[in-house]
Amino acid sequence: EEIVVIGYGTVKKGDATGSVASVSLKDFNKGSITSPENLLMGRSAGVVITSNSGGPGVGSTIRIRGGSSMSASNDPLIVVDGTPLDQNISGTANTLNSINPNDIDNFSILKDASATAIYGSRASNGVIIINTKKGTKKFSVNYSVNTSIHKVVKYVDVLSGDEFYRKVVENFPFKDTAQAHLAKSYLGNANTNWQKEIYRTSVGQDHNLSVGGIVKNVPMRLSVGYTNDNGVLKSTYYERTTAALSVNPSLLGDHLKFNINVKVNNENNNFGDQSAITDAVMYNPTVPVRDPLATRWREYTTWTDDTKYKYGNNPNAKLGRNLVNPGTANPVAKLDLTDNSSNLLRSIGNIQTDYQFHILPDLHAVLNLAYDYSKTKGHNNVKDSAQWLYTPVSGAGRIENYTESRKNELLTFNLNYSKDLQSIHSKISALAGYEWNHFWKENVDSAYDATMTTVVKGLSKPKTEYYIVSFFGRVNYSLMDKYLMTFTLRDDGTSRFSSNNRWGLFPSVAFAWKVKDESFLQNSNLFSDLKVRLGYGVTGQQQVSDNNYPYIPTFQTSQPQGSYALGYGNFIQMLRPKGYDASLKWESTATYNLGLDFGFLKNRLTGAIDFYSRKTTDLINSINVPAGTNLSQPLLTNVGSLTNQGIELSLDAKIVSTKDFLWQIGYNISYNKNKITKLNYADNPNYYVLTGSTVQGSSGDLIQAQKVGNPVNSFLVRKQVYDKNGKPLEGVYDDLNHDGQINTGDLYIYKQPAATVLMGVSTTVNYKNVDFSANGRISLDNYVYNNTAEMTTYNSFIGALSNRYIANITPSAAVNNFTTGQTFSDYWIENASFFKMDNISLGYTFSKLIKGKGSLHINASVQNVFVVTKYTGLDPEVNGGIDNNFYPRPRTYMVGLNFNF
Repeated sequence: EEIVVIGYGTVKKGDATGSVASVSLKDFNKGSITSPENLLMGRSAGVVITSNSGGPGVGSTIRIRGGSSMSASNDPLIVVDGTPLDQNISGTANTLNSINPNDIDNFSILKDASATAIYGSRASNGVIIINTKKGTKKFSVNYSVNTSIHKVVKYVDVLSGDEFYRKVVENFPFKDTAQAHLAKSYLGNANTNWQKEIYRTSVGQDHNLSVGGIVKNVPMRLSVGYTNDNGVLKSTYYERTTAALSVNPSLLGDHLKFNINVKVNNENNNFGDQSAITDAVMYNPTVPVRDPLATRWREYTTWTDDTKYKYGNNPNAKLGRNLVNPGTANPVAKLDLTDNSSNLLRSIGNIQTDYQFHILPDLHAVLNLAYDYSKTKGHNNVKDSAQWLYTPVSGAGRIENYTESRKNELLTFNLNYSKDLQSIHSKISALAGYEWNHFWKENVDSAYDATMTTVVKGLSKPKTEYYIVSFFGRVNYSLMDKYLMTFTLRDDGTSRFSSNNRWGLFPSVAFAWKVKDESFLQNSNLFSDLKVRLGYGVTGQQQVSDNNYPYIPTFQTSQPQGSYALGYGNFIQMLRPKGYDASLKWESTATYNLGLDFGFLKNRLTGAIDFYSRKTTDLINSINVPAGTNLSQPLLTNVGSLTNQGIELSLDAKIVSTKDFLWQIGYNISYNKNKITKLNYADNPNYYVLTGSTVQGSSGDLIQAQKVGNPVNSFLVRKQVYDKNGKPLEGVYDDLNHDGQINTGDLYIYKQPAATVLMGVSTTVNYKNVDFSANGRISLDNYVYNNTAEMTTYNSFIGALSNRYIANITPSAAVNNFTTGQTFSDYWIENASFFKMDNISLGYTFSKLIKGKGSLHINASVQNVFVVTKYTGLDPEVNGGIDNNFYPRPRTYMVGLNFNF
């Protein structure tokens, strides 16, 4: 039977009482895969994996059955070979990239609390257990090479240089001739497609070599890998070198087993300056990339106070002394003059010993010692004479350096007892354990202008650490191999909370009934499997951003731009107290789960359906507190609750299964309803907390809100009024509170960014030596605020003109004719439901190549094949729901070879 890995052990899938999904090597997604989570995308119901952008080596946001928190982490706990990973490492686009996907054997996804409670404090958002490939005694060699080509699928639809020229000259809706004359004076005769200037067709390569059975009679596997992936945005790249060693010897007649794993990863990144993507959309398309006379700005065309491209004449730009601020920066210059690079060296490893007592063979003692160490160094430098940073006072350019060191150390010891009690038709297994986990990090950051004379950010060297100590236990009981029960209990203590609130108790109980084994179904030809599961459990949350001391009164120093005191003839940085809540405690999530596993026609059709309800209380949340009651506003404290309720269905079918022909189809669907049920102490129904900036990297205009009775991060906007032809009326909104004026009282909650219905579909066909696979995803009822369209209207052009430069617009600007800011209009919120064909792959295997042994598999695949959606932006899959011109996901064409011997 299939074995699935659960917390601190394994179980037959048929004996699992919790909601556990297993994804193995044969199920993995194909294509250009850099990070482990991409192997899982769309493969498990209720597991949402959204790539954060199309950048090389970029990470993904993973959500299991919706988010259970608002201000604390919503990321699942990820455990690799018994080591819980540190997931907040700086200087990398994705902390999971340290695990080479080619080293992974299978995943176990623990969804409900009866399955996750054994992990206690970090399991509120589910657990993903990654098991890597183990050593073999038999000598084996595997080598694979993949080459990929990445192409931009499409560009933001803005006016070309010729179209923009005609628009300004002929029919731009200016209100006065002076404004029109000024706009025409900024026009040139170039026809520059700025998006094509910053993007490229890029090439990537991936090599992996593994050798097994190196030492006689000792299971061993050694692997090395190299990945080099250039991004479609110029100057961005990702490079990784990995090595992994797995040694699994046994001693004392197999009574003493060792599981030794060591992984080393060296990663280089160049993130570029991705704000160039927005600049490329908005920059004047009638001017060239370079201007030979702009020597002060390294000959890049730059907006200055005397830059005039006179209408119909187009002379070169003058030298320019005073910059136009906030003029759009030259996007090509941003990429060429920025060096935003990092290096990450990381090692993850563990030594696990499993001793089976000679005098009591049913008792095992397991000790696991694990570590996760990393060292990051990087810089985000900009050469001098960069327009977007230059000021006459502070100089030009930027030299910004940072380093980070992290240590994650783990000790786990448990006793595991299993006994078959045949006299009473029962089986029992019991687990009792202790765990100690230590997290430590140190940062060193500084920033100066390019002359190293002006401090932009002072040198900071904070060190911080926290501990988690745990006691845990589990009892599994089986009666007649038909009635199964599991009880778990974990007691977690964290140094992040005070001694009064430090410990959290997390219980769970689950029951399963193998209905198929009852006498009335044993001879059924229809049912091959039927099992009912029922579970309840509680998990916790203490991941309060990066603050390891939220309950302790602390002080912070003022920055160079802040306050100084004059003492002893010198200016001294001042200290000021930070806000804190001495009573901060565990966030708690309780989950009910009812599930049914089934199989029909000798398991030609198998599946599972689950109903669940999750409620999180004592939310760790940032809220405004009464003035004078604390030192900061807002304050991180325990207040509020939210719920997630849903249903999941997974189906796997073997349509055809013969000696030479196998056709399988997989399908899953999930529905999740998220709702905030409490947000502040007073239970004020009108209270809300603003979030969701429309400007990347700043507070911007906040157009999302947390409000009771609505999903997390719902949009808070005004209701647009339209004329009889369906055209939006500028500045006209519904007076929802009927007070005769349009103000904040007329804002209302409208839609949410998270999909309520998600589906995954996959198919594999094997005919003799030919294999074909395809997989895609469907997302329904997810909405996106199209900020790209909002900031390229006539209003953006006029706003730029008032600051002495001009900005490009989209053709849709002529549809709405907005000449003033309409940021809070629900007009910009679009239905972004989609169907994506993620991957199509075709391969052929040549077998028995060398003396009847060995094989060679060749394959070709296309990734990000097509998207079906009504969304008018580039990509409907926008993490967080605000489309801010993020790094586009490319279409990837890949060919690969895999040699086995």
